[in-house]
Amino acid sequence: MTSTQQTSPEKIILLLSLLGICVYLVFQYALKIGDETYTLSLNVSLASAVANIYPNIYQGQLSFPVSLVQMPLYLVLALGGIPLVFQIIGKFLQGHFGADLLAGLSIVTAVLLGEHLAGSLVILMLSSGVVLESYAVKKASSVLEALAKRMPSIAHKKSGEALSDIATEQVKIGDTLLVLPHEICPVDGTVLEGGGAMDESYLTGEPYMMSKTSGSQVMSGAINGDSALTIRADKLAVDSRYAKITEVMRASEQHRPRLRRLGDQLGALYTPLALIIALASWVMTGDVVRFLAVLVIATPCPLLIGIPVTIISSISLAARREIIIKNPAILETIGTCRTAIFDKTGTLTYGRPSLTKLIPTSTYDEKTVLTLIASLERYSRHPLSNSIVRAAEAAGLSFLAVNNIKELAGEGVIGDVAGEKVQITSRKKILEHQPEILSQLPPVSGGLECVVLIDGNYAALLQFRDEVRSDSSSFINHLHPKHSFGRVMIVSGDRESEVRYLAEQVGIKHVFFSQSPEQKLEIVRNETKAAKTVYLGDGINDAPALTAATIGIAFGQNSDITGESADAVIMDSSLLKVDELFHIGERMRRIALQSAIGGMALSLIGMGFAGLGYLSPVAGAITQELIDVIAILNAFRAAIPPKTLSDF
Repeated sequence: MTSTQQTSPEKIILLLSLLGICVYLVFQYALKIGDETYTLSLNVSLASAVANIYPNIYQGQLSFPVSLVQMPLYLVLALGGIPLVFQIIGKFLQGHFGADLLAGLSIVTAVLLGEHLAGSLVILMLSSGVVLESYAVKKASSVLEALAKRMPSIAHKKSGEALSDIATEQVKIGDTLLVLPHEICPVDGTVLEGGGAMDESYLTGEPYMMSKTSGSQVMSGAINGDSALTIRADKLAVDSRYAKITEVMRASEQHRPRLRRLGDQLGALYTPLALIIALASWVMTGDVVRFLAVLVIATPCPLLIGIPVTIISSISLAARREIIIKNPAILETIGTCRTAIFDKTGTLTYGRPSLTKLIPTSTYDEKTVLTLIASLERYSRHPLSNSIVRAAEAAGLSFLAVNNIKELAGEGVIGDVAGEKVQITSRKKILEHQPEILSQLPPVSGGLECVVLIDGNYAALLQFRDEVRSDSSSFINHLHPKHSFGRVMIVSGDRESEVRYLAEQVGIKHVFFSQSPEQKLEIVRNETKAAKTVYLGDGINDAPALTAATIGIAFGQNSDITGESADAVIMDSSLLKVDELFHIGERMRRIALQSAIGGMALSLIGMGFAGLGYLSPVAGAITQELIDVIAILNAFRAAIPPKTLSDF
């Protein structure tokens, strides 16, 4: 059942109760209609259908006292109270001994005692609580809603020279589409014609425009620059990266983490306590009205609403910090994890290594090779591309025109640069396709490397080293004193020399290198048996390990966030964002418990006053509404970013 389906009856009851109470107050105080009671009489005759056998089972007159001024309240209790009471009874019969049982008892008791206004106020309180929760969830989820609203609904399809607008759902793989300047790209695809740039920061966290030309890949949700691009659709709209992000964020709202169930558990303790106080006040004073007053003020909307509002508010705050919470349960458990496990590339390193050496052959000079390869790599999304471009920019080189780019997984990138065919590939691919070149290559050394071919001839060897993030050391060293992590590990598929080099730089003692995905999985499983674990990886090769850890966190643009492996995705690959996630989780639990326990404590104080006779049932209902507002406002604090969300 959807949220809309659940809240529609309560909205109607809310309006009915508001209208009924207002009309009653007008009758009572503005028109000053008296409390005259009228008698509604019904003549009743119940006869047997079988002749001559008990011809008259019952015959008589039923009388009901009716007060004109109370008529609006009768309608509220009948049309609003009966559905709510039956709903609560249904939950009780299903074994849900929750706090809303108190509200049902309050309504029934109010009717029996003739406290119709108090009963109507309880109905108003219950229905307004549910409606307010719906509003709070919608308000807190506004950031998530904004993502879906950005997705275009129309695509411009080209058929020869004709151009027509179609719904994005109608786009088929292979369709030719036109993306106009400053439009949002509707699907993932490949540029066929045109050149320019796209802003992909909303998707990747990259704070700059990505250049596009023929052969470049484009992503749905990216904002086109000043030039129109003709693209070929490579994926359906429902399978595009942007659509999957939206789907993941929608799914995150549907999870019900264990902290919410803690609210149910607190309610199960709170309900009998409230009943004991109500019964004690009745027994000790002999005044049944005090029993009703205690029940009315005990109705625990803060307990039922405060926790889910806090959770959704925290998801909203995380989204604004470029952290997508796929499983809200991690907000409760992240503060209890004691082992941190890191993949190497892209987590503790930038994942875009710097170019440390360019070794040309005698045929080419270093600047010529760097100019050619940097011009080509501007249009690549390979992790090494940015380091080549940065090296060219640092050398003050100008970029050349590029055409006919092709980039296949594992094959490298190839394109025409200033009339020359330039290819950047790996030593492994050279062995497969041009083994005769191997003898010309320098020996294998530490770090990463690429081979440059110009017009099919070996031109240069590029050597890279993955840079350690500037904040890796401080982040690692703060995990134990600030977040109580007792064990920090690197588990990587990289070579021993590279992994140990990184471990020494950041201060990690527990190192595992040359690990396959299966081996990573086994290590994480064993560590998780000993203590709760957080695993940070790129979300691709680490998918099994991400699943096995207590909490799996995938990093930014190299992550396939459409998978089911990660519990959270850091869109802007940053250890600062990981620390913010730790703090958001700890803060969410603290605020949720404040709202729940604080609301209960205030209600208990109010129950004491009601039991002593200082609060009537009507005053108790008003007091409880004030407590509700306080608890919900406190829950909203979770969506407001504090001055700082990091401590390293």
